[in-house]
Amino acid sequence: MENQHGQFHRSFSPRQVHVIALGSNIGSGVFIATGKALATGGPGNMVIAYAMVCSCVWAVLQSLSEMTIAFPVSGNYIDYADRWVDPALAFGAGFAEWLGWTAIVSAEAGFFNILVQYWAEGSFPLAATISIFLVACLVIFLLPNKVFAWFEYVTSLIKIFLFLIIITLSLALVCGAGPKGTVHHGETWTDLPAFLNGFSGFANCALLATWAVGDQVFIGIMGGEAESPRFSMAHATKLVPFRVNFIYMLSVVFITILVPSNDERLLGGSGVAASPFVVAVQDSGIPFISSLLNAGMMCGVLAIAAESVYIASRVLRSMAHQGLVSPRLAHVDDKGRPRLALVITCVIAVILGYIQLSAGGLKVLNWLISITSASFFTNWIIISFTNWRFHCALKAQNDKLFSEVYAWKSNAWPLGPGWLMLISLLLLGGAGFTAENFFQYMIGVLVIFGFTLGYKIIYRTPWRDPATADCQTGRRPLSAEEIAQLDEYYRMPKWRRFLTYVQLW
Repeated sequence: MENQHGQFHRSFSPRQVHVIALGSNIGSGVFIATGKALATGGPGNMVIAYAMVCSCVWAVLQSLSEMTIAFPVSGNYIDYADRWVDPALAFGAGFAEWLGWTAIVSAEAGFFNILVQYWAEGSFPLAATISIFLVACLVIFLLPNKVFAWFEYVTSLIKIFLFLIIITLSLALVCGAGPKGTVHHGETWTDLPAFLNGFSGFANCALLATWAVGDQVFIGIMGGEAESPRFSMAHATKLVPFRVNFIYMLSVVFITILVPSNDERLLGGSGVAASPFVVAVQDSGIPFISSLLNAGMMCGVLAIAAESVYIASRVLRSMAHQGLVSPRLAHVDDKGRPRLALVITCVIAVILGYIQLSAGGLKVLNWLISITSASFFTNWIIISFTNWRFHCALKAQNDKLFSEVYAWKSNAWPLGPGWLMLISLLLLGGAGFTAENFFQYMIGVLVIFGFTLGYKIIYRTPWRDPATADCQTGRRPLSAEEIAQLDEYYRMPKWRRFLTYVQLW
């Protein structure tokens, strides 16, 4: 972490990484955008698309953790693409990742307004809502880095408990709870088409699933500033896929049972935008619960926006540190913040946020979701290919990395990166039938391809030779303290180790 530009602080304790891994990426994607997925693809497409994307989360973490544990740098796979593939690819992927996460701040501001209007019923101006949201989100980064770590920890706890409430309540609603509640027998599947809009509907659901499940690169970037990357990342690699597959899939199944895909209150309909969870509670006639859920969702949306600023600023700083953009952006202050990278990210986020004040604000919001999600799919392909090149470099240099004490190696290699690349390529082929939909769907891919090719032509960057690729810079051997911590952990009985995955404090 020491370098001429200053150093990041290892601000995230194992406990914080554990809880944040459980609660991160729970925001507008699952609370609100699931409504658009249901309206666009129907319940069948929605469930299959979410299941497929959830399997990719497992593959992403299998591919990413091998590299992050050995090389815990804040730039994460952008750094790895530079050292093991090509600097041009790192530039293209890094720019798309930075733009995507910066755009998420704007999209979350739009979703925050939707949640506020649930109470205000249009009486609160959009400009005021966006301004309050952006100030609340960005002021966190005026404080030391540890404040952000604790903020994410606390908001993750809130989101975890909110999800437990949602799942319990959803089960009760399926069974007919509430003054107006009725028992649901799957009529939303049988009385309406289960698969809307064919493969295009499925692909759009997959885009929104990626938005909901999130680009799990946040876990990897956070690992670059963790106190113990070996323990924290290995823990997260097992924990996050469980969280995603259990919590998200259970929620999606409940949504498809409780809310019909033609309900006009969904984001994809013509009425007032609303969360499918809130719609289900309203239909049951249970008072106050919908307001509680709305308040919890607002907290989740704010936390996701803060995560987005954190990731985007770290990606931009990493690109500067690698020499891909101006080195001035690489400076880290004495509080562990990449100050100039943060300023630029925040300014662009604010500009994108206020774009929603135009007449086509909702259309802008939908474009931001599609652009960001499509670039995530492309970055998944880059992660899988970079992981393969990483293994090629270790083999070519006869590097015994995986033989070191407590080294972490994926037991599913090469299945993990192979599956990730296959599914990502499949989903990228599912554009809509109109020219506008195609451009909206593929623009994230075009951004990465265009910036990579342009950088390659201008700077004539070399394709990295596995025999000479850098397998030393940023490599972090375990300290004696970390080895002692792992010794103590593996001496525990299996039941006690299992409890560490569900312990929240």
